[in-house]
Amino acid sequence: MSVVSEFPFKVREIETLWIPMTDGTRLAARVWMPTLAESSPVPAILEYIPYRRRDGTRDGDDLTHPYFAGHGYACIRLDIRGSGDSDGLILDEYLQQEQDDAVEAIAWIARQPWCTGKVGMMGISWGGFNSLQVAARNPAPLKAIITVASTDDRYADDMHYMGGQLINGNLEWGASFFSRVGLAPDPAVVGETWRESWLNRLEHIEPFPVVWLHHQWRDAYWRQGSICENFDQIKCAVFAVGGWTDGYSNAIFRMLEKLSAPRLGLCGPWGHKYPHNGVPGPAIGFLQEALRWWDYWLKDRDTGIMNEPLLRAYIQESIEPKSHYDMRPGHWVAESQWPSSQIRPKRMVFCDGMLAASAIVQGEKTLRSPQTTGSASGEWCPYGLGGLGPELPLDQREDDSNSLIWDSAPLETTMEILGAPIVTLNLAADRSVAFVTVRLCDVAPSGASTRVTYGVLNLTHRDSHAAPTPLTIGEFYRVQIRLNDCGHRFVAGHRLRLAVSTAYWPIVWPAPEAVTITLRENQSHIELPERPPTTNEHLVRFEPVVTAPLTQRLWSRPGRVKRTIERDIETGTTTMTVVRDDGLSKIEAIGTVTGHTKTLRYSIKPDDPVTARTTAEQEFVKQRPDWDTRVKTRMTVSCDAQFFFVETDLEAYEDNRRVFARSWNQRVRRELG
Repeated sequence: MSVVSEFPFKVREIETLWIPMTDGTRLAARVWMPTLAESSPVPAILEYIPYRRRDGTRDGDDLTHPYFAGHGYACIRLDIRGSGDSDGLILDEYLQQEQDDAVEAIAWIARQPWCTGKVGMMGISWGGFNSLQVAARNPAPLKAIITVASTDDRYADDMHYMGGQLINGNLEWGASFFSRVGLAPDPAVVGETWRESWLNRLEHIEPFPVVWLHHQWRDAYWRQGSICENFDQIKCAVFAVGGWTDGYSNAIFRMLEKLSAPRLGLCGPWGHKYPHNGVPGPAIGFLQEALRWWDYWLKDRDTGIMNEPLLRAYIQESIEPKSHYDMRPGHWVAESQWPSSQIRPKRMVFCDGMLAASAIVQGEKTLRSPQTTGSASGEWCPYGLGGLGPELPLDQREDDSNSLIWDSAPLETTMEILGAPIVTLNLAADRSVAFVTVRLCDVAPSGASTRVTYGVLNLTHRDSHAAPTPLTIGEFYRVQIRLNDCGHRFVAGHRLRLAVSTAYWPIVWPAPEAVTITLRENQSHIELPERPPTTNEHLVRFEPVVTAPLTQRLWSRPGRVKRTIERDIETGTTTMTVVRDDGLSKIEAIGTVTGHTKTLRYSIKPDDPVTARTTAEQEFVKQRPDWDTRVKTRMTVSCDAQFFFVETDLEAYEDNRRVFARSWNQRVRRELG
């Protein structure tokens, strides 16, 4: 990585700029712009998220926004209403109010004397989501967006539900969001009213995972903010970016296919990170690539960006499974259209435990997986921590042993796939509510099994996420499961393995009862998106990684991540514990000490799905000599066959004195899941 501090334009930084809303609310922004912008206006780039621009996202902001400002842009990092130092309350994610405020803020930015009237919007995760949502509103000044690690579908492809089944990320992310919303505004910015605003936030906060549990099916709640409901609403140009290791790569491929607006797609090997600091590597010079995009759409310069292939994707090589990779071997490929005309479905049929070209025998197999199946799954959404801590899928052999598996013969030649494998199963269940997980693995001659991709389906959602129906016990159904999009190269001598299980803990919540499925092999198959190898690689080239200077911090405690699995021999309970400590450090520019720790525990007994229990504990610290605040939360989800139970505790401290405490005990009926 190369750090650059000299740019074509000298940059002026504004630590806090207030953007007024018509209802009197003020939104707090941190701004970078060329010093000459007042006399020579420039286009603007907006990033709009709730993660505290002053002491939350400062590290990432400092790497990115000064770079664009130094190349002739006004960059605005805006705190959403009710977050950071902005006025008001934030009551949920992706609300209509959030989008209304963004449309109003864009209009205000476009009117400023330092702005040409053209605005772009960008962001990763939440900022990627709302870039799409705001683009669907079509504010006139918004000409282009860059959406990174985001989704077009809030129900079927976010951290709440997958294939109609509850993801444990609903609690993990929900507990983190809940804690962040309870943080205090900074008195150095908002003045003497900071404590009043903080207590008002705490009084109005509600446990978000419970809100989301009240919407277990696809309803109007999820359709709001899901641009897949009408892709044609987006008129501005869209650059969709993500990584295979992340939880949000699928949307890139749907948007390339469905959007009618100008668009480009980029998918690398990375986790939940921007590509210029992407892990696993290789990272790329993404800021230069983004600058080409902005110059084309906001400055009318022909940078050649729209001559690039529609899709640039990284094909990952076969590799031994590890809990983290700093680098992932592979190569870039290009596609001029999506779906690609050169990718052909390769069908492999289940046949007596093998993946074959055709079924030569008719057979049935039955399975009831232990509820602990999935212990090798890794995180649903790895953050690209690299050597800091384990988060990726481990060797799949333990999970394979608790699944039905079908192996191909050793490959005689290399085979590449790009896109979404689709699995068709003909099966019956002995319960009216059941789900299956399907994994595609790369098995080396040593026997090591590396997960390539996977998918989950709640079988009651086989026909619809909006109107699920129970299974008829013993009746056979033909169901289709679309696995996550992937780019992978299977090498000669390796085998493909398809594994089916009835549990996948702790990625997804178990069914209400242990389930046995019966699967008809000769009526089940997988279609692989086979791509001719070594085509169009020469069309993909990126600059080396360049960033603006790093945030200067003084560390008093380094960060760490630890992941352990324990089995109680007497009870059979398996407990997975993930400890993530982001350390304790002082941001030298503002003198604020920040810290964040979280501990996640997932426990279950192998023979009893209603013993599932997940706990998330979090603590956030914000300190200066004149300001010392902490927020501690604990949230637990458990269940029986009819209900989810959510217990929540929140405590807030000022100068080590508790100033607020509240507890919730809530239950939500399970709706076919």
